[in-house]
Amino acid sequence: MEAATFHEPVLLPEVLELLAVQPGQVVVDGTVGGGGHARALCERVGPGGRVIGMDRDPEAYAEAEKRLAPYRDRLVLIQDNFARLGKVLDGLSVARIDSVLLDLGTSLHQLKSAKRGFGFGQEGPLDMRMDPAEARGAKELLQELSLAELERNFRQAGERRWARPIARAMVRRREAGRPLQTTTELARLVEEVIPRRAWPREIHPATKTFLALRLLVNQEIESLEAGLRQIPDRLKPFGRVCVLTYHSLEDRVVKDFFREEARGCVCPPELPVCRCGNQPRLRILTRRPLRPRPEEIERNPRARSAKLRAAERVALEPGKGARP
Repeated sequence: MEAATFHEPVLLPEVLELLAVQPGQVVVDGTVGGGGHARALCERVGPGGRVIGMDRDPEAYAEAEKRLAPYRDRLVLIQDNFARLGKVLDGLSVARIDSVLLDLGTSLHQLKSAKRGFGFGQEGPLDMRMDPAEARGAKELLQELSLAELERNFRQAGERRWARPIARAMVRRREAGRPLQTTTELARLVEEVIPRRAWPREIHPATKTFLALRLLVNQEIESLEAGLRQIPDRLKPFGRVCVLTYHSLEDRVVKDFFREEARGCVCPPELPVCRCGNQPRLRILTRRPLRPRPEEIERNPRARSAKLRAAERVALEPGKGARP
């Protein structure tokens, strides 16, 4: 496995500036991948600090172990989903952390590994599981989901106009005893369904369909929502969270969560005085998401769709702001 097949860390200087990591702090990298961001975090916390790196992909975990070996004195690696952040921290007897990073992108290694089934550049099984130990891959889901479920999934991932025709073509193949088996079969089906004049200019016409299936197979949106909900309670006052997203569905989840946690009061607007007692738990640091600069995109084209959002934990007044 070549280290270069794991994408280089995106927006690294911006991430480090926003996280404001100091020596001796405890930091979580919830999507450690090949360890690019984690390496810089290890250098920032120093030997007196601690970086907790998590990844559900066993190949990414193994690569991180290898690449981050020089930092064993300050690094703990856990093969797990960041949706289980609270349980992981409890298992390490860590009550509060200083900052957390989530980089939600897939690695170049995942996309280029034919056996993983994430991409359509070469033929491979329709799999797409981040953790191969999980039960169902994309092939199994395409066998089980109804026309309505497939259409809804493709529509939510941005394939609005062609969601139903693509779903219908999949179901027809299944009913004819020719279910989709490989990545190239799926890519060809989408190419046939979408007229050539309607193909997007910058991406392959099957890109959004593959994205939708990957999100569904790995329950990525559900994991993101679950992980985000646990972060405010685990951050120390003025602790920070950074999230890198790569498509609009993920970005909307992060944006809405930050806004909700920065709002505080949830009383009906007609009440003249707040009765809920809720205070803002986060302060948004990026009113608009940060984007890669042209020179970074030129060096790393896969960074072009990245958006970085950050927030800071608010110090609550004693006795206020409790959440059920």
